[in-house]
Formats: sequence, structure tokens, C-alpha cells
Amino acid sequence: MDIAFLIGRIIAGGYFIMGSFNHFKNLGMMTGYAKSKGTPAPAVAVAGTGVLLLLGGFSLLLGYQPIVGIGLLVVFLLGVSFNMHNFWSVQDPQMKMAEMVNFMKNMGLLGLLLMLVAIPRPWPMSLEH
Repeated sequence: MDIAFLIGRIIAGGYFIMGSFNHFKNLGMMTGYAKSKGTPAPAVAVAGTGVLLLLGGFSLLLGYQPIVGIGLLVVFLLGVSFNMHNFWSVQDPQMKMAEMVNFMKNMGLLGLLLMLVAIPRPWPMSLEH
């Protein structure tokens, strides 16, 4: 079970870390999208959420301060899901579907993170172990 948990941490942590790299690599494009959604200070918001993803992802990956990392990722997912992927306010059917897929994916990830809170710490094969 420890190996399965470690593999899951690598996959989940890697997912959030790659999302962070995407925020920084595509800062201009993502800033434009954030601006179109009415996000205040969109460049700062995109960079800030990139930092949340990076710190939270490494926290999961390494098992270091996982509750803090989970908290950062929960803040990210709640903010992004309800502000950026608000499918209920989109009129275009294709965009509505794309936003709904992203919203539901984020809700699934949120559920995963909340379940991780129940895992006793220190996590197996982690920096805190």
C-alpha cells in the first residue's frame, strides 16, 4: 500500500506542479483569459495561483507539510472553479461544456484533496517520515 500511495502522490503532485509550470509558461495567454473573466489584477492572479499550485504540488509530492499544501490547493481550486469555470453563466454551448468539464474536474480534485486530509501523518515515504 505504501508504494501505491507514493505513486498516487507522484501523479497528483506532478499534476499540480505541471499546472504551475503552465501558468508561468503561458502567463500572457492565461492573463488575457483571467481578464476576460473579470479577474482583478489578472497577471498577479495568474502568477499567484501558479505559486499556489507549485507549493501545493511539491507538498503532496514530497509529503512535506501536506495539510498546508492541501490548504493551498483547496484555495486554488475553490477560487478558480467558481470564478473562472462558472459554466452556469456561459451562453455559448461549446464554451459552456468546456467550462463545465473543467469545473467538474476541479470538484473531483477537491474531493481527492479532502480525502488526503484523513491520511495519518507523517505519510509513508515522505520527507516528514
